[in-house]
Amino acid sequence: MRRRLLLILLLFAAVASLGFSWPLGASTLTARTQQLWFDRYVDAEWFGDLAQEAIVTGNRATLLDEAQRYRELYSDKVLVVDAGGAEITNTGVDAEHSAVTTLLTAARGNRHAVQPPPRLRPWDPDTMLIARPVGTGMRISGAVLLEVSTVRAKRDITDRIALITAGSWTALALFAGLALLLSRWVLNPLARLSNSVAGLTATLPEPRALDDVPPRYGGPPEVRELAHSVEVMVRAVGDAADAQRRLVADTAHAIRNPLTALAVRLESLGRVIPEQGQQSFARAGAQVERLKAILDGLLKLAVAEAPVGFGAGQLDAEWPNHCAAARVVLDRVDTWRPAFTDAEMTVAVDVPVNVADEIAAEEGVLVQILDVLLSNASRYAGAGAHTEVRLSVDQRWATISVYDNGIGVEPAELGKLTTRFFRGATAAAGGTGLGLPIAAALTQQHLGEFIVSAAYPHGLHVTVRLPVLQP
Repeated sequence: MRRRLLLILLLFAAVASLGFSWPLGASTLTARTQQLWFDRYVDAEWFGDLAQEAIVTGNRATLLDEAQRYRELYSDKVLVVDAGGAEITNTGVDAEHSAVTTLLTAARGNRHAVQPPPRLRPWDPDTMLIARPVGTGMRISGAVLLEVSTVRAKRDITDRIALITAGSWTALALFAGLALLLSRWVLNPLARLSNSVAGLTATLPEPRALDDVPPRYGGPPEVRELAHSVEVMVRAVGDAADAQRRLVADTAHAIRNPLTALAVRLESLGRVIPEQGQQSFARAGAQVERLKAILDGLLKLAVAEAPVGFGAGQLDAEWPNHCAAARVVLDRVDTWRPAFTDAEMTVAVDVPVNVADEIAAEEGVLVQILDVLLSNASRYAGAGAHTEVRLSVDQRWATISVYDNGIGVEPAELGKLTTRFFRGATAAAGGTGLGLPIAAALTQQHLGEFIVSAAYPHGLHVTVRLPVLQP
């Protein structure tokens, strides 16, 4: 791809260089040609004045002397004829040449050229003919013709064209070096990325077939290969993540059944356990219940962390994917109010009147999130604490805030509360450390935001933002 990129850049550079040098060279040719022609045309007018004076006075000495000196100085030849075409002076012009006779005839008829000829080129003839009449208007008494040498002008033109060409090639060489550096700067990271992606893809399990997916990318072969490698890697990583979630869910489900059987057996054994063993028996039963709670949490977390389109996260197309946030918030607060009362706490709810907006999440998801937040508040805020649940809705988001004025958590622990199995230092006994991770995963799965912060002056503040269902 580097060669193709360099070729394209050099082609653009060549076109740009040609587009600059060609008009510059053409203007150089035109300017030098016009300079030569106008200089010699002025000289022809001067010789015309001398010829007019010689014809009127009959004294040709001055005209002959000036014509000879002019040839010695510039190597240009002068031919002057009268109205009848007879030579008055000639310093070497071939008067019989057809081009000479044609120009002299046109000049005596006052039909001479008054504009310079087309631009000189290095391969043009070494002479240029310039003619003008002697006299003015209808009083034409002869004609002057200069045979001008173009050797010096063509040499100047050649030198300037060579300079322009050298400058163009120098600019092209500099641009080629710059293009080489630019291509390396652009393509080396791409090559390293392609090699890294290919190496990573080789270590991943074989993804599901890509034959059923039409290519969505174009460009050079290297870019298409990189895009294909990324596509394979995405499929492989997705398959691996989906397999990991299924493993967690299947393992939790497989272990839960034996645990349920164990709990039943323990309950049946409770009647025959001696009095001195009842305390140990009760602790064993509590550990079994805690293990069941952890497995239930892992099952919920596996489902919550599965994005839509992956296995367990795939939604049923016929299941409602929206709900009325205000109704769910009011219902969950009423459901959890007895738990707060039993824990010697209070709970209040602030929901705007006539809020009809629905969020883009099914009711079960919002119920799970609110149950986690209200359960944590009723268990860990502490006796005497007050918890408030607020709902606000704008055009894009439904924001649910749950904050309490309880004991809160340490500032250093705020960022860890959504980590699996993490429990704060001030948390009471019990719990699995999976509640907030489940709520956060469910929120992010539905393109929302889950924010945990400290409440002022003390306590915990959890904010859940879910997108409003757009019409």
